Order: sequence, then C-alpha cells, then structure tokens
Amino acid sequence: MSRAFSTSRTVATALWGSAMVVFMVGFLSAATALASEIKTNQSYIRDVLAPASFDINRIDDVFDHIFSSLDGEVTVYPTENYYYFKFLHEGVPYAGNFRLDIADRDQGIIHFAYFSENNPFTEQAISHHRAYNSEFGVTVEKNGELVYAVTRNGRTVVFELNDLRGVEPAEQQIGPGEVYLGPVFDESGVQMFLLWNPDLKMFLYILDETVASEQHFQSDVSSQIKIGYRSSFAYYADRYLDRWILVGVRAAETMLNTYFDGPFDQLPDNFIKGNALGEALVALSPEVEGQIDRLGNSEDLTGRMLVDPYVLYEEEADLALFDDCAAAAVDTETYYPCFAIGQTK
Repeated sequence: MSRAFSTSRTVATALWGSAMVVFMVGFLSAATALASEIKTNQSYIRDVLAPASFDINRIDDVFDHIFSSLDGEVTVYPTENYYYFKFLHEGVPYAGNFRLDIADRDQGIIHFAYFSENNPFTEQAISHHRAYNSEFGVTVEKNGELVYAVTRNGRTVVFELNDLRGVEPAEQQIGPGEVYLGPVFDESGVQMFLLWNPDLKMFLYILDETVASEQHFQSDVSSQIKIGYRSSFAYYADRYLDRWILVGVRAAETMLNTYFDGPFDQLPDNFIKGNALGEALVALSPEVEGQIDRLGNSEDLTGRMLVDPYVLYEEEADLALFDDCAAAAVDTETYYPCFAIGQTK
C-alpha cells in the first residue's frame, strides 16, 4: 500500500529573497493577461548575497516573513489548494506552500510547509510543517464558497481559491462509459480534465485545449505524440475521440519536485461530487477499502492515493511504447488501457 500513497508536493509560485522581492506566477486568461515579468541575474545575485533576516529553523519566523510579504489578496491556482512559494536564505534555495485543505480549512486551519529544495546530490536538509490555527495565533475565516481570510498579528490576507465550477470537457470528448471527475489546474499552469473509466478501471488526464498555457512540438518517435515546450508533458492523439491524452511526464522533474512533476498532486478537490473519486480508487485498488476518505487521503491525512496513469520518461524514445501498444489494439477495450501503463495500483 505504501507505493499507492504520496506525500510529495511541488512548487508553483515563487517568492525570493530576504531583501526578498515577491512575485506571483499567475496563469491568467488571454483577456486579462499581463506582460510577463523580466527576471534578471542582477536581482538573483542580490538575493543570493542578502544577509539572513530570520532563523530558518524557526517555523514561526519563516511563516511571519513570508506571510508579511504577500499581497493583501492572492489567488491559489492549483486545484489541491496549495499556494506555493520559493525563497533564498543565506544562498540556499527553499520552497514551500500555504495550503487551505478541503479536509480542515472550514475548521479554521491553514497548513504551512517549507523545505530545502531537492537536488540530485544531497538529502533534504530542512523540512518543516505545521497546521496553523487560533492556538498558534492564526485565524482562518470563510468569506465565500472559495474565499478565505487568514489573519496573523493583525494582518489579513485573503486567499481566493480557483473557481472552476462549470468547467467541463466538450460532450464529445467523454467516451462511452467514462465519468468526468473534475477540472485539474496543475501548478505548471497546464489545465486538464480528469476522467475515470469504471469498466476498464483506469484514469485519464485529458488536455484542456481551450486554455493556451504552452506550445507543443511533434515528437520524433511518433506522429501521434506532442510534447510541451515548457512542461515536457507528452500527449497522445486519441484514435477514437478528438482529444489529447496525457501519457508522459519527465522523470527528472519528479525527482526534483518541480512545477512539472505531473498532475498527480493537483486533483480537483473542490469539484469532485460525492464519493466518486474514493469509489474509483477502491475499484482500482480494493485493498485500500476502509483506509481512505472520499478524496483518497489516508486515515491520518499524511498520505494520499496516486492518480498517475502516465509514464515517467527519461528520453523521447521511452514514449515509443504507446505506438507499439496502440498498433496492436483492435477496439476501445484494448486501446485505452495502453494509456494507463504507468498507473499505480
């Protein structure tokens, strides 16, 4: 069962410095998009050399420093409700997040975590987490269906969660027997639709092409595969429906816990109806029945079932297996399982 759970969380919004200059990586619609901010090496070096202004080992100090740097209103884009940040402290890169978890935010809790960023050479030196509430001097008030006001030391920041109610794939993009679970807004800015096929017992992520978050190039290994220039997410052109299926995420991104480590940790928590996801996970992995909640969380909320029906690839050549499988498929029942090869069970 340990293989089916994940506690890994990625980073999507950056906050630098201790002269730290805060910047938001917003993924806005074309109608409201602003010019992208220029990030210079000069400002990066300044933050690398900036003297420490707080104790990196004191979680309250880190919370206060970052919280005080936020705008009065912020938007939480990822659909598992993480507000990500990065910063440098004495030349060491750190990452972390505030999270308004659907499981306990209405009980006045906001989760705060930070950690030294992953690298291929050393173990994670620092990793801290705390569920903040009034006992720790933090209040969380619900101001709307997806709006929460967080107050600390007399300062309030309003967190607006991404309202994707009503966002659905086109009717012709949902295959016979498939169930639409909800919209996914990944921390990479890529948007997808999460589907479940109860007959084939498999999940699919379908690219939301109505939002142009990146451009793609055709893979050298298959005329049916396109890959994102920015994210390196790989998609396969569906033989039967007008849609692109997520089939690959670069393995290196998952090892380093980057923006581009895949949508497994950005499930549509706010939009899943009833127990649809929990029932799907139990159907896929019957051994977890009675051990997970309706969103796939473990009983103690320290882990969560993976929804990862894609492979982790190192080179484009690794994606050739999808053509091989698709070529041998004679109908939908043998075709679609080709795209759940990486699915954790």
